[in-house]
Amino acid sequence: MKNNIKILRKELGYTQEQLAENLNVTRQTINAIENEKYSPTLELAIKLARILNTTVDELFILEE
Repeated sequence: MKNNIKILRKELGYTQEQLAENLNVTRQTINAIENEKYSPTLELAIKLARILNTTVDELFILEE
């Protein structure tokens, strides 16, 4: 599943570490999500969307 996390994170000036701390996950988790190696839980996806000022639908792009 593709996502816009890295773009939005950088626009807001967050490092992976800062975003991870805000979400109570590891930096490696953020890296894995950004690189499409890990799909977050719905709870984590909602938290990501809130912190990045977007919606879950806009954050993740479903591939056809």
